Amino acid sequence: MASGDVLSPEVEVFQQNGEVEGEVDGNFSDSPAASPNLNDLRPKLKAKRRAKRSPSKEDQQLPLTNGVNVSQLSRSKPRYDRKSRTSYGRGLPKKGGAGGKGVWGKPGCELDIDGVIDEKDPNYDSDAQGNYELETIAPELTPEEVEKTIKPVIQEYFEHGDTNEVAVTLGELNLGHKKHEIATHAVSMALDKHDSHREMTSRLISDLYGNILNQQEMATAFDSILDDLADLTLDTPDAPHVVGSFIARAVADDVLPPKYVTDYKGSGESTQTSEGSRLSEQMINTDATLPQGVQAALDRAHVLLSMKHGMVRLDNVWGVGGGQRPVKYLIKKVNDMLLREYLSSRDIQEATRCLVELEVPHFHHELVYEAVVTVLEAGSEQVGTAILMLLKSLADAIILTVDQMDRGFDRVFESMPDIVLDVPNAHTILERFSEECFKQGVINSRTKAKVPIRARKRFVSEGDGGRIKE
Repeated sequence: MASGDVLSPEVEVFQQNGEVEGEVDGNFSDSPAASPNLNDLRPKLKAKRRAKRSPSKEDQQLPLTNGVNVSQLSRSKPRYDRKSRTSYGRGLPKKGGAGGKGVWGKPGCELDIDGVIDEKDPNYDSDAQGNYELETIAPELTPEEVEKTIKPVIQEYFEHGDTNEVAVTLGELNLGHKKHEIATHAVSMALDKHDSHREMTSRLISDLYGNILNQQEMATAFDSILDDLADLTLDTPDAPHVVGSFIARAVADDVLPPKYVTDYKGSGESTQTSEGSRLSEQMINTDATLPQGVQAALDRAHVLLSMKHGMVRLDNVWGVGGGQRPVKYLIKKVNDMLLREYLSSRDIQEATRCLVELEVPHFHHELVYEAVVTVLEAGSEQVGTAILMLLKSLADAIILTVDQMDRGFDRVFESMPDIVLDVPNAHTILERFSEECFKQGVINSRTKAKVPIRARKRFVSEGDGGRIKE
């Protein structure tokens, strides 16, 4: 086709549509009018656009956040909102509302950050931390637990006598409003004890006052004791007399005010003291008088407090007993009131009672020593048999321990050079008596082996080998 020819309508259709009907041999003319445009032959692709997805059933099953469906939030909010719309977000603006590109937050917000107190945290700074003290909080004990806890502590105190240890042990307990139970149980347990234990109880109450117990709690404790005095009298007949002595000693130690006794003395009215303590209304009889036991206890306390120099004398209201007594006094008691009376009456039970009342278990070796020396000085078989029966009875009852028995015999062995001066045949008597004690199980083989044996006197005519010199 020449350049000057006019295009037919079929060719125009070909150029517009870019399609050729039928077979194409590829022999086209070089003229721009005859060849089609290559850009028109390139397929035109449409840009992909994200179509709006219609709501499905899965959207209706999405979890709710504060009662609103998550899918509804995503469609109602801007597309690129960075706030968390799930249940895991806090719903707070980032960086305290001062967010943005290249922004760290509000100026000075780093000063409000709490310090890290965990030593394993990488951001932990020991210099920036204050002095933290952790306190252990124990639960408050029930009335049953209070009784099970306090009684063993007081019973152990009667053995060692250390008031500081008792204060430390009781200070670790959370007794709450039941602290007065300490003094109540202490006095109740001391009623059937010896005077030495009662003296220890009075010292314990005095030492606990101000540290563990206050005056109101002390008054409440003695009110409880007076309330239960009728039951305590069944086990301890002299309970009113002893409780009255405890009250008087407490007043002398400034644990109770003097008004505690004067308010209840004589009148049976339920008067209230300055500390708020009050006798139980159940204790008041119909004739407006105090029970006989309570009145006797208050009368005893009033008499002790009213005597001349009563406050000073009340320091020894329980007497001087136990290891506080002088050694000479104890030796005299062992010799005169125990051994001599026993040899006269041969009453083992009475001798045992007297020994227990001395309350000196650490001094029982003195009894063993004096008993063996009595056997050596008497030189009588009857005295030896009586002393052997006494020692065996005390050993079987574990009143005389093995240690005290050994120490008593050891003292006799060490004193033999002086005893022989007064009793020449002391070695023979001691050997025979030790043999009988070993057979009866009073001493062991180790003590028996220590018995000194006096050697036979050698004559001048005998040589070293025992041969007679010519």
